[in-house]
Amino acid sequence: MKGTRLLGAVLLVLGILALAYGGFSYTKNTEKASVGPFKIEVQDRERVNVPLWAGVAVAIVGGILLARKQ
Repeated sequence: MKGTRLLGAVLLVLGILALAYGGFSYTKNTEKASVGPFKIEVQDRERVNVPLWAGVAVAIVGGILLARKQ
């Protein structure tokens, strides 16, 4: 019972964050070349967009789980 409410709260917060930010970004290190002791690395910044419908759906499911009577 407490696990369901906790899951609902987490999903509700994640859904609201997805709606507010629209996605998240991260940095990926890539080794481009290696010659002897020298290495050339490139940092690529990637962005993952979360669709609007997914954020709404996760927030609704979280709200339903919180509102359920146990």
